[in-house]
Amino acid sequence: MGLLQVSTSTVSSPVSDVTLTGIDDDSVYMLVVNNFVPSTDAQDMKLQVVQSGSVNSSSLYHIAAKLYRTDTSYNNDASSGAQTEYDCSTAIGNDTGECANWIFHIYNANATEFTMFQQETVQLGHTALLVGRQGGGAFKGTGAVEGIKMFAGSGNIQSGTFTLYKVV
Repeated sequence: MGLLQVSTSTVSSPVSDVTLTGIDDDSVYMLVVNNFVPSTDAQDMKLQVVQSGSVNSSSLYHIAAKLYRTDTSYNNDASSGAQTEYDCSTAIGNDTGECANWIFHIYNANATEFTMFQQETVQLGHTALLVGRQGGGAFKGTGAVEGIKMFAGSGNIQSGTFTLYKVV
């Protein structure tokens, strides 16, 4: 098993979002985000799917994750619908050294089933709090997903590298 790079984008000056396309079959895809920093402090990174060239912001995103924190044992993050985006993190900081890193596996993106996400995250939050997040989610929409849009909850993406791979 290996990885085939499909699309990549490196942000070195503020942008409102990053969109990666190239999902074109029912393979498993992997999205890797390295050193994401929001321009506004204490922001979450959000994700939406791209279908037929447009971002789908319908209330069809679901999440279930466990947050492992250095200031307490853990927290749960769950939503059973009515979300217009997949919330991937918790209050990421933008001070020196504060950032977040993700690996997402994307399943069934080009199939008749719902698109599923598996997530592993490590981040240093706006209070220098270390948080690990593991979980998953679903986009319960119909039609093929051809890409992923990522953006900060408020403000811009200050920096980061975003890469989409096909697992081969």
